[in-house]
Amino acid sequence: MKYILALDQGTTSSRSIVFDHTGKVIATAQREFTQHYPKPGWVEHDAEEIWSTQLRTAQEVLKKAKLKAKDIAAIGITNQRETTVAWDKKTGKPVGKAIVWQDRRTAGYCDKLKAKGAASMIREKTGLVIDAYFSATKMHWFLQHVPEAKALAKTGNLAFGTIDSWLLWNLTGGKVHATDVSNASRTMLFNIGKGEWDKDLLKLFGVPATALPEVKASSGVFGETTLLGGSIPIAGIAGDQQAALFGQVCTKPGMVKNTYGTGCFMLMHTGAKRIESKNNLLTTVAWQLSGGEIEYAVEGSVFIAGAVVQWLRDGLGIIKKSSDIEALAAKVPDTGGVFLVPAFAGLGAPHWDQHARGILCGITRGTSKAHIARAALEGIAYQVTDILHAMQADAGVKLRELRVDGGASNNNLLMQFQADLLGVPVVRPVVTETTALGAAYLAGLGVGYWKNLAEIATQWQSEKRFISTMKAAQSKSLLAGWNRALERTKGA
Repeated sequence: MKYILALDQGTTSSRSIVFDHTGKVIATAQREFTQHYPKPGWVEHDAEEIWSTQLRTAQEVLKKAKLKAKDIAAIGITNQRETTVAWDKKTGKPVGKAIVWQDRRTAGYCDKLKAKGAASMIREKTGLVIDAYFSATKMHWFLQHVPEAKALAKTGNLAFGTIDSWLLWNLTGGKVHATDVSNASRTMLFNIGKGEWDKDLLKLFGVPATALPEVKASSGVFGETTLLGGSIPIAGIAGDQQAALFGQVCTKPGMVKNTYGTGCFMLMHTGAKRIESKNNLLTTVAWQLSGGEIEYAVEGSVFIAGAVVQWLRDGLGIIKKSSDIEALAAKVPDTGGVFLVPAFAGLGAPHWDQHARGILCGITRGTSKAHIARAALEGIAYQVTDILHAMQADAGVKLRELRVDGGASNNNLLMQFQADLLGVPVVRPVVTETTALGAAYLAGLGVGYWKNLAEIATQWQSEKRFISTMKAAQSKSLLAGWNRALERTKGA
């Protein structure tokens, strides 16, 4: 019997998961890596540390599962999106630290692009709004501020890539510099209608085409690695949110999933149809299967979700470990009028205010740690609700259910509150590792391990359904309080 190995390279940790043919998790290995904050609003990662932690977890998970390279049918890669690595093609060494998706250093440059009137062209070609979140502004920053990057660009020896490309380069010993359509669509350099790098955008950002990876379908063989004791094909790549959409088997137009990770990401599959958002959401590539056409999604991004729990743990010391938050929050029936808007890195969709900052309001003498913990959890659910309302308005369809995944989806208190706010069932699957599972499915389809989408669809199972129990008047009142708190964060 053969298995699929998924490499899940996230914002705070690198993980490797082995799946069997039924989509069941056989073994997992995980390693956290260092977060670098050199200046306020700057977030960096060491690309070499990312690679070493990812390789080690792959070696560890095979050992745990008592498997050899010959037992693995294919490798799938899924990754934190938009985070940008620059490296020397000759040495394979990174040029400086990777600039993380959360990084805000290019916010001023984004303001200049907006003032120049570039927003409509960028929106039309890429489906994205101008924001420091995306990779193109990070690449521009490298070329403006890192002399080595500039020099390498002149000689054609500079490589730019998102994390998937960096892992693929290292896995193949520098033989393959490629990415998939889903990751390419998050750079702000990719024309999502034509399915290619856009010359006008490369010129606008000053990015040389020679530095960029080749863009391929999300499912199909990219190359092979011999670093795990034998030759294994790498046959699937997708950005983490698109991979989660695929892992949740949201393969029909109108199906929606929300991932509760470091950030929160909601995607609605729209099939071959590109829906242009009228409500500040993003149009993005969902995936492209081998031999198929590009499929699209509408996406809303919340920058800070699970990260607010980490802040309560590391910044305030309110909890010792992240899992403690549910028990602490459950000590009180409500927040006592406290709202926590975690705009630590600005506000994402549908507000797109890169200058907003977090706020904790409604505090009285009676406010306790438990109230703040509950307000932190509820703040995640409010942000998701804002996105869903925008998404329903764009698509013109009412949601039937919300499929959820990611670490915080295991928090029952949060999931129940989410169902209460939305007024629709929130459904948690048996396998909540849907990001890694999506990458595994894409890789498996790429080598014929699974026959088709229909075979995969039979594997999805619900573990728990959260049904709304809150009266509409109460949720309306809570949302009004949230909106008042939200207004206070804007442009702060």
